[in-house]
Amino acid sequence: MAYPTVSKSYGFKPVNRLDGLPYAGAIRQIPVAAAYATAILNGDTVAVDTNGYLVAKTTTNSGDSVGVLVGCQYVNSMGQTVEGQYYPAAASTSTALAFAYVVDDPNAVFKVVACGSSTTSTPTAYSRALVGSNVSLATATGSTATGDSYYGINGASADTTNTLPVRVIDVVPDTATGPRDSTSTTYYEFLVKFNLHQYNDTTGV
Repeated sequence: MAYPTVSKSYGFKPVNRLDGLPYAGAIRQIPVAAAYATAILNGDTVAVDTNGYLVAKTTTNSGDSVGVLVGCQYVNSMGQTVEGQYYPAAASTSTALAFAYVVDDPNAVFKVVACGSSTTSTPTAYSRALVGSNVSLATATGSTATGDSYYGINGASADTTNTLPVRVIDVVPDTATGPRDSTSTTYYEFLVKFNLHQYNDTTGV
């Protein structure tokens, strides 16, 4: 059976750890400041700010991340507790914190779509030469209808620059555009980890 066409980037999807152990669904609940005004979609990268609250990580080519948002809990204006696919902008009241569900393991490996720039969600195929490179984020705005991220990686940014936030560690073989044993084969999806992670940065927030 043919692999489904990858028509658009879909955020960062946890698949396993760098040591090969499977992803078991572990998350950390990190508070979002009351009435935080920016939507954070499922699969978006996130960071902890200087106040200890979770914020969207939208800087494409530098800066630490603490992980990826995979859900959220908040209290709406009617006092109801909502379990959401994503964090809607200003979802919680002015006095109530929201709690984001974050895959924050520094060794987590994510499946992600390669794009051709930092602003598009259109997949672009790249060769295995991308593996081992550092790359920037592609931060196209996702869908609040589905709650899904359109984040990806910007394959065109591949470099050795140590300030780039993501390291490419492998291809996703199922998205090969040709025979896997051909040097001309390219891929639409890659496996990555955070090159810059807040838990590993000795400087702190």
